[in-house]
Amino acid sequence: MSRSSRSWGKTGGRRTGRDLAVDAAGCLAGVVLAALFLSPALRDTLHPLSAGQVYLDVACGVAACLSLWWRRRWPLGVALLCVVLGTVSISATAPGLLALFSLAVYRPARPALLVTALWVPSALLFAVYSPTTDPLSVVAVVTPLALAATAWGMFVRARRQLLLSLRERALRAEADQRLHEDRARTAERARIAREMHDVLAHRISLLALHAGGLEVRPDLPPAKVRETAELLRSTARQALEELRSVIGVLREEPGQEPVPAAPQPTLADVRRLVGETRRAGAKIDLEMDVDDAYDVPGALGRDAYRIVQEALTNIGKHATGTDSSVHVTGAPGAGLHVVVRNRQPIHAARGPALPGSGAGLLGLQERVTLAGGTLVHGPDGSGDFVVDAELQW
Repeated sequence: MSRSSRSWGKTGGRRTGRDLAVDAAGCLAGVVLAALFLSPALRDTLHPLSAGQVYLDVACGVAACLSLWWRRRWPLGVALLCVVLGTVSISATAPGLLALFSLAVYRPARPALLVTALWVPSALLFAVYSPTTDPLSVVAVVTPLALAATAWGMFVRARRQLLLSLRERALRAEADQRLHEDRARTAERARIAREMHDVLAHRISLLALHAGGLEVRPDLPPAKVRETAELLRSTARQALEELRSVIGVLREEPGQEPVPAAPQPTLADVRRLVGETRRAGAKIDLEMDVDDAYDVPGALGRDAYRIVQEALTNIGKHATGTDSSVHVTGAPGAGLHVVVRNRQPIHAARGPALPGSGAGLLGLQERVTLAGGTLVHGPDGSGDFVVDAELQW
């Protein structure tokens, strides 16, 4: 049994107003039942009790009734006291049954059954002490009453434990559900953040590169300026469309039509990606040696595309104007190998550096690891910065 399911049986805490009312009602019920148990003996003219026996009986009955006030705090002690008082008092029988019931409710079965068994010798001693009954009669009457009180108390205890167990399970299920929802929410936020980074970072970097080209070459001919402005406009439009798709997912409400997802890139789109980056002024050598780029599984092609996209974005941010290369090779069963290499810049770039979160390569590492591949990135011995990924195919 868990700690919380045992807490209801602890009787040493502060009693509430309801507890006080129940305890007072228990004492009052004990007094009424004690009077009912004693009244037949007082009317018995064949075997009357002496005056001293009546006074002793009433005194013991009152003491037993008062002891019920502490039946929650000390149920075993109160039950044993009532057994002792019952050896010389008829009126102590009724509060003794209530004490036995409380013992079975607040304590395990063993002490309750032990005290129940003590009722038999207590009843025999009372039969020897009192002239109103004989041993067989008193045992035949008292024993079923004691067993009934104990059985009822054990039933109440078992029912309470069952209810507490069900309540604990419900609370635990609610807590597990909340934890599951929190984890799902966190995972969805991470996915959306990664998508926003993958989709928008490259577009914004291209915008910065196009704008930087206009800034450093103010003497460009009008036709070239118009071409660059058109590239700026088309890149910004694509970025807005992709941003609208991500924000639409965030704003989606239950019952509404789902927002159409933006087309997911494939391995064949790597050529288009490199072409867009070249138009921004980057020097990129592309080599793709794949049997059929259109037959590559969607998830694998998307991962390869994101690796190239993130690597080219970082080149645009930190190594503008340097020579770079993209090599994609692979076949079914042999895996897909993606390598993006660029010369590290010797001089710092002019103008303010593009801001970055520093989490792009970490996101790639996580993506590749989840896909069962490996990713290595960093400078090599020749002075180049390399992003090298091995993906399963």
